[in-house]
Amino acid sequence: MSKILFINACVRKESRTLALAREIAKQLQGEITEVNLEREQLAPLTEQTLSEREALLKNGEYGAPMLRYARQFAEADEIVIAAPYWDLGFPALLKCYIEQICAIGVTFAYPEGKPQGLCRARRLSYVTTAGGKIVHDFGYAYVKALANTFFGIGDTVCFRAEDLDYTPITAENVVDAAAVTVIK
Repeated sequence: MSKILFINACVRKESRTLALAREIAKQLQGEITEVNLEREQLAPLTEQTLSEREALLKNGEYGAPMLRYARQFAEADEIVIAAPYWDLGFPALLKCYIEQICAIGVTFAYPEGKPQGLCRARRLSYVTTAGGKIVHDFGYAYVKALANTFFGIGDTVCFRAEDLDYTPITAENVVDAAAVTVIK
């Protein structure tokens, strides 16, 4: 059975992004494991935590608890990221998560000075919504660049719904009411 990793970076209880992402995830075939970033104890890497991680990676201790997010990400067959459009990008919790999964020897290698992906996923779907227009989506651009360059995930797609505040749209009817744009 296919392993689907659902990364939930939505913090609002009635998140329209989360509603849309759940509908998209339902269309996939496989077992879904959700990582709710708000419930995780994520923090930006510091000098101390970075040193600890580097020591683990240098010693090949890939089974260490600190590397659990990276292992889970690398072992997924498909990945769905639900991240609302905030400040031209995404919530800071997602950046903290990304710092956790960028682990040499787990999600990518660096032979001959170029990153080489070690992730199994065949596709990464990024789902976002916005109350107004999405002018510059640096969030998806960043995630796509990491997926393609570092993780070896060639197929990335962005599902986005915008202008949601101009019509009365709730989390329950976002899929029916929104014009969803798919970006490769």
